[in-house]
Amino acid sequence: MAIQHNTADKRREMGAAAMRTYPNISHAWGLKESEAALLLGVPDSTYRRWKQAPGNARLDANHLERMSLILGIYKALHILLPNKEAANSWLQRANRNPLFAGHAPMERLLNGHVSDLYVVRQHLDAARGGGHA
Repeated sequence: MAIQHNTADKRREMGAAAMRTYPNISHAWGLKESEAALLLGVPDSTYRRWKQAPGNARLDANHLERMSLILGIYKALHILLPNKEAANSWLQRANRNPLFAGHAPMERLLNGHVSDLYVVRQHLDAARGGGHA
């Protein structure tokens, strides 16, 4: 029982920390609130509640996985593109890589599938020379 309680406490702490950070990332990426919610896989109303009160955010394993991938994408972009504006706009620019077929990577992310977050993260990690950000 103590282990389950400890895990729930840890998940609550991670969720609160993530929701204090994520709105800043979504703003830097130029996302609308509905798009930020979609990347997390939650309804707009849930995202607004979590954003207003990060300590009350209840992120499940899926949300935490999405958040981890988003944070990794953000970090990788800022390593690959030290210019802040270039890093934050990369997702919005058309990309000729076959993964994106001439579209902006954000278009792929806005499909709402965790697998698309993973593909973009993996692409950026490969550009960095492998390994996770």
